[in-house]
Amino acid sequence: MNASGKIERAPEEAGLWPALPFSAWEDTCATLHMWTQIVGKTRMALSPLINHWWNVTLYVTARGLTTSLIPYAPAMFDVEFDFISHGLRIRTTSGREELVRLYPRTVADFYAEYMGRLRALGIDVKITRKPSEVPDPVPFDHDTVHASYDAAYATRFWHVLTAVSAVFDEFRARFTGKSSPVHFFWGSFDLAVTRFSGRAAPERPGADQITKEGYSHECSSCGFWPGDRTGREAAFFAYTAPAPAGLERAAIGPEAARWNDELGMFLLGYDPVRSAPAPREALLEFCQSAYDAGATLAGWPRETLERR
Repeated sequence: MNASGKIERAPEEAGLWPALPFSAWEDTCATLHMWTQIVGKTRMALSPLINHWWNVTLYVTARGLTTSLIPYAPAMFDVEFDFISHGLRIRTTSGREELVRLYPRTVADFYAEYMGRLRALGIDVKITRKPSEVPDPVPFDHDTVHASYDAAYATRFWHVLTAVSAVFDEFRARFTGKSSPVHFFWGSFDLAVTRFSGRAAPERPGADQITKEGYSHECSSCGFWPGDRTGREAAFFAYTAPAPAGLERAAIGPEAARWNDELGMFLLGYDPVRSAPAPREALLEFCQSAYDAGATLAGWPRETLERR
């Protein structure tokens, strides 16, 4: 308790930039990735297409991740991952609710119970059972490989998302042009916010339907992903698409930020940010400097797009 009589919480308990070493929760991350895809594909199946696939994303809440309201007759509904009490809540506008518990269980088991809970609420939906954007995808109803759930690390991941989401919201507020919400893509399993110049982009050669829609216009994006099994740890990313000539040589802050040739974007490790004296300022510097470089080199009409 401090001098004012208020109870002080430890930074990690309060959700302020906790450690998130990928090796400590990689199995949980892989399982949670599949669970979020099942829920996200529900929203995708029932929602009208919004530009750049914004109709499929999830959003950070005070307890986890939500679909937001999904249109359905006669009662609309939402689905929310609760990473405090560790349950998946399905709620309808008629006041009915179903709960799927989150604990170590296979994707196939989770999928079966989730679809059964939807049917119990009178919701009939067919989703693509094949996962998206992952190597060697196994259909959800046959996936008995992914079966891990470390509740403490699921909560840590959500704490990171809340901290990052607040900074991305602040960064988004500096832009008066077209911008995405701060949202979570369950396919690539990242939280991102994207700005647009307002100009159409040339179609990428050989682009699939997802890429064509996602990159139909010039954009500059910042995001966070928790790491993967290729050896990459949790990191922030920033890119401009199409990438203007010379972007890879631009000076980006903070000092730990680097250009990655393989991915064609700037990366900044999560650990250098969380350990910085001021994590918020460090992340804002990364987002702003990466945007400044890309927008300037690409000739965006910045005077009409930014809040001065």
